[in-house]
Amino acid sequence: MTAHHTQELVPYTPQQLYDLVLDVVRYPEFIPWCRAARILSQDEQGFIAELMIAFKHVRESYVSRVVGNEQTMSIDVTMIRGPFHHLTNSWQFLPHEHGCLIDFRIDFAFKSSLLEGIIGTLFHRATRRMVAAFKERADALYGSL
Repeated sequence: MTAHHTQELVPYTPQQLYDLVLDVVRYPEFIPWCRAARILSQDEQGFIAELMIAFKHVRESYVSRVVGNEQTMSIDVTMIRGPFHHLTNSWQFLPHEHGCLIDFRIDFAFKSSLLEGIIGTLFHRATRRMVAAFKERADALYGSL
């Protein structure tokens, strides 16, 4: 099992970051290893999304339940099907005098020890890169400050 927690201060509003992270179908445009993304279904609480990930020579898809709470500016993601024994992540977008504090947590374990060996050792770096990709996307959409 691998867990990672990171916080980053960005010069945007919590609403801007919340909207950006919920726009899953756009992930292939800016997340380096995301090759495809689609919404499979939606309801009042959230949606089911499928992502195709390519990392080194490994290609996998996984399906997750994504639940956003606009009142608390939080997003929770739970894997339904994929190469992980379990995968959960959460985003919290906290107001800050200089913009928004992003609080990101992820916890996962691969089903395959081979995948764990290939990707697990690089995971913390990949997580930091993913959060940076969201910040860069915010810069592109909302203007660098």
